[in-house]
Amino acid sequence: MAVNYKDLGLVNTREMFKRAVDGGYAIPAFNFNNLEQLQAIITAASELKSPVILQVSKGARNYANSTLLRYMAEGAVEYAKELGCKAPEIVLHLDHGDSFELCKDCVDMGFSSVMIDGSALPYEENIALTKKVVEYAHAHDVTVEAELGVLAGVEDEVVAAESHYTKPEEVVDFATRTGCDSLAISIGTSHGAYKFTPEQCTRNAEGKLVPPPLAFDVLAEIEKQLPGFPIVLHGSSSVPEEYVEIINKYGGKLPNAIGIPEDQLRKASKSAVCKINIDSDSRLAYTAGVRETLAEHPDYFDPRQYGKVARAYMTDMYKHKIVDVLGSDNKLANC
Repeated sequence: MAVNYKDLGLVNTREMFKRAVDGGYAIPAFNFNNLEQLQAIITAASELKSPVILQVSKGARNYANSTLLRYMAEGAVEYAKELGCKAPEIVLHLDHGDSFELCKDCVDMGFSSVMIDGSALPYEENIALTKKVVEYAHAHDVTVEAELGVLAGVEDEVVAAESHYTKPEEVVDFATRTGCDSLAISIGTSHGAYKFTPEQCTRNAEGKLVPPPLAFDVLAEIEKQLPGFPIVLHGSSSVPEEYVEIINKYGGKLPNAIGIPEDQLRKASKSAVCKINIDSDSRLAYTAGVRETLAEHPDYFDPRQYGKVARAYMTDMYKHKIVDVLGSDNKLANC
């Protein structure tokens, strides 16, 4: 039996994005796969009075089970209220949906937003697939994110060897013909913890790798073509050095892991970019907490012992993103 996301206490992204574009900030879109991630996200968003998007990839959906996800989302809303946020704004969003069938199933299971990623398809096929998803989703008041342009990197089943910047001359035609509610673009962000090779970077005075800047000229032209239209950045983890260092110190091996500088993301969040996706940073914070705890306490075998450390690391990271990068704190009037 189909589930309406409104019965779960969720919201779609329509009004959320409009306020973000007008207010010059971005909504955090955090991927989650397990309980500790969900607890950390809701704690950070509720305490800081921030709207938030809970993102679930196809792989995470298979890992967590779609039925459990439905109740976890409903539980997240009630947990936010327990934490003192009387009217939380929480979206359950499918990240990188790769078929109409998957998007339809998510709509039917209570998702309030879905992404259909046809960016690897020929242009007309991307339009046709996106339009089909939009027609079904809109009939259920579910918002749809589409993608134009290709991001490099690896995230779950999404793999691309090289990026292709979004062509500003295509965005009006694409958005008009598909009816999508937001558009993910490619301006130099990338999936995963290895967003750039050392050869693509320069080194600063301390010898640290500095990635190439985002293509803000492309973003500006897209904004000019689609004034006020909600833009999304994928692959926007900054890969914090402190987590990489902890992981490597306690047996990990993440050489030359590098992400998007936070000052670049801060600049993007003040534009029409109203949704910024962060996944790898959560994975790194989680893994850093687990590795550190087990290395310092080899006698531990209770998952709660290292899980609570991982959760604390992620909560701190999410709070930092909300306040210092995205500027989405204190944006809920009734929270």
